[in-house]
Amino acid sequence: MKRIQKGLLFAGVLSVVALSINAVQDPGTDENFEKKQLNDYNIYALTMPEKLDFAGEALPLTDPDVYERMDRELLVNTYWQSNALLLFKRAHKYFPVIEPILKKHGIPDDFKYLAVIESGLTNAVSPAGARGFWQIMKTTGKEYGLEINDNVDERYNLEMATEVACEYLKQSKDRLGSWTLAAAAYNAGNRGVSSRLEDQLVGDYYDLLLGQETGRYVFRIVALKEIMKNPLKYGFNFRDKDLYNLVPSYTVEVDTAVTDFANFAKGFGINYKILKVHNPWLRESFLNNSSRKLYKIEIPNKGFYKE
Repeated sequence: MKRIQKGLLFAGVLSVVALSINAVQDPGTDENFEKKQLNDYNIYALTMPEKLDFAGEALPLTDPDVYERMDRELLVNTYWQSNALLLFKRAHKYFPVIEPILKKHGIPDDFKYLAVIESGLTNAVSPAGARGFWQIMKTTGKEYGLEINDNVDERYNLEMATEVACEYLKQSKDRLGSWTLAAAAYNAGNRGVSSRLEDQLVGDYYDLLLGQETGRYVFRIVALKEIMKNPLKYGFNFRDKDLYNLVPSYTVEVDTAVTDFANFAKGFGINYKILKVHNPWLRESFLNNSSRKLYKIEIPNKGFYKE
């Protein structure tokens, strides 16, 4: 009888342990999610996917050099966890803005990950002077019709900058023949990529010997695409409520000067900071607008910020 009791007790303990393990493995509740955060952190070598592509163009993973370079970017971006989580959060906010513009221009959806590696989906400024999500240089922006001066810099307007990036990428594809080379040219320039192809007597990005930045460029895009499309596979756990969302807004048309954006913002129930958060292309506290150009200023809907 005692043996039976001990056996039942042991079985009961095993059941409790099993239930505890299952509870920790199930991140469905906030409590379990927090337990998982504390108890489930490990470092693993990554299994290379059998097939990877960029814009439908396959990576030659049987090439040992290509394999190692791809493995490096998957490892670096998987285990830079804080950065990757921020990218997941921002992508939820900004991809819905970028995706329809890419589609409108016939640009493969994979190019949204180019913006990810260019700027981390922030209005970054490079040492060379490139700005915005798409890191557009001043000369390139002006060439494609953006207004860029001390008062207004439309490289910081996500919709307008995405339009410019699409035009540039289409021209690169027409000139170089593949979307992969067009992506590389976004980093090194059309002339830079075409001259290296000619000098090295090859026709493919993966056959080129390039400097470190351009040599890693497409691999970084593909790595972020793979990780961001398969978060659980690479160990990223988050809930919908952890992600950032775009605040709904409407536009106000302005075709005159604005002498004081602090007072302008106040008239719409927001403060100067929030006005600039939604309109980072407005670079000063006023708008000259001597040409009486029509500008569209974004105003957030009521109820999302304190009033």
